Amino acid sequence: MTGEIMALCRAMGAAEDQEELLLPLIQAVCGQLADRLRDGACPEDCGPAFPLAAAMTAMDRLSGMTGGGGGSDVTSFTAGELTIRKEAGSGGAGKDLSAQADRLLAPWLRDDGFVFQGVEG
Repeated sequence: MTGEIMALCRAMGAAEDQEELLLPLIQAVCGQLADRLRDGACPEDCGPAFPLAAAMTAMDRLSGMTGGGGGSDVTSFTAGELTIRKEAGSGGAGKDLSAQADRLLAPWLRDDGFVFQGVEG
């Protein structure tokens, strides 16, 4: 499955020179996502959703590690006649990828949201 995830990452824009960093990152992401699956579920049960979610999450983390995440909130910077803007929608793409990956795997993930337990009413 690692090869399939690596191919998806390349399709999403990962450079071949990032493979040394991407391989252990994919392995870690796969382990983390597998740990979040409901009891009795395994990555294979998720079909193509698991490799795609793993690739999306890996690309998010890779972007944060290599500085490609656009971490600056600057919307405009001017120095003389040079102006640099951060266009709407260009930043935070990694967070979008992680959120999309979670939504993609939602049917197989354990509920980890807020729960009332033992509250007398």
